[in-house]
Amino acid sequence: MTDAFSHNPAKSRYELEVDGRIAFADYQRSGHRLVIPHVEADPALRGTGAAGRLMRQVAQTARSEGMKIVPLCSYASAWLRRNDPEMIA
Repeated sequence: MTDAFSHNPAKSRYELEVDGRIAFADYQRSGHRLVIPHVEADPALRGTGAAGRLMRQVAQTARSEGMKIVPLCSYASAWLRRNDPEMIA
């Protein structure tokens, strides 16, 4: 299983490609905040940890850009509370 994380500004989302399948996090930028309204993984990726690996990359990207995350998506919110609570705006 190989992961390829990328930013897709045309679709306003971050993507994690795993063996040809995609998990993604939609986003909106608001000042120094990255609003995450939706995270979704291809059905074949569910239960593999792909969405968690995606969120780890999203949090690292936000941190490197000096941003905080506003998680509107319940998955993103739960992941951040468990793994990186200081990134929550």
